[in-house]
Amino acid sequence: MATLKVPAQLPSPVEDSEQLRKAFQGWGTNEGLIISILGHRNAAQRKLIREAYSATHGEDLFKDLDKELSSDFERAVLVWTLDPAERDAFLANEATKMLTSNNWVILEIASTRSSLDLLKAKQAYQARFKKSLEEDVAYHTKGDIRKLLVPLVSIFRYEGDEVNMTLAKSEAKLLHEKIAEKAYNDEELIRILSTRSKAQLTATLNQYNNEFGNAINKDLKTDPKDEYLQLLRAAIKCLTYPEKYFAKVLRMAINKLGTDEGALTRVVTTRAEVDLQRIAEEYQRRNSIPLDRAIANDTSGDYQSILLALVGHED
Repeated sequence: MATLKVPAQLPSPVEDSEQLRKAFQGWGTNEGLIISILGHRNAAQRKLIREAYSATHGEDLFKDLDKELSSDFERAVLVWTLDPAERDAFLANEATKMLTSNNWVILEIASTRSSLDLLKAKQAYQARFKKSLEEDVAYHTKGDIRKLLVPLVSIFRYEGDEVNMTLAKSEAKLLHEKIAEKAYNDEELIRILSTRSKAQLTATLNQYNNEFGNAINKDLKTDPKDEYLQLLRAAIKCLTYPEKYFAKVLRMAINKLGTDEGALTRVVTTRAEVDLQRIAEEYQRRNSIPLDRAIANDTSGDYQSILLALVGHED
């Protein structure tokens, strides 16, 4: 599922940190050396490199990367190098700020991470920003969007595979009733989406489709421009078919009208160690072009190189 490629024979973290230090020295930065190291180390290995760098040189690797790199390449390397929980905390905080607010980022983090990973992200958020993620989401959203996002970021969702079909049938009927009434913000509808295990929710939505003849997201497309309904449909997709959701984000980020580097960087860096292979397969199925080729066609330079390294196709 992951696309990250880690060499079978690895240098020690101290050796990697020394090579990174060398990459920063001299007349110019050796970006290729940075990519060859950080673009091929998993989260645990990157953490050890950061610790070794600090212990050996008395400086923060992130600060040196920030000084030496620039533009989209800098952001991709910095976001990637962060510990996953720290990364999610950083992205979530950025998404709640006035000038960079992005409800979709909050939705992704709340709906595509495991319960434990979401908990770790919220702990990292509190440690770094001295307040809770729930607090910031509640403060920076309003109305129906707040009503949806706050429960999603607050829950510790059960992750077992058990399914109660009687419950699935009754809640499928309840969802259909609320949607037929156009009560899209109903508390019961949000409760089902924000509390049920992903296995239980999938069973409920399959039952909905079988009994009422439509996928639930088709019935929620009454107003394609309504942001709340867009987020509601995205939440359902994230919870039940995240590869399809992220493939669409990538398709929208890589298009003829211009590249959305923020979305492209976010998906590649957050999913390279998780399920980017599945996302790439879905992307190719939907767009008839391999993801690595699409990225190569739409980006350039060191930014292109780090992305291709993370998707596993830098050659």
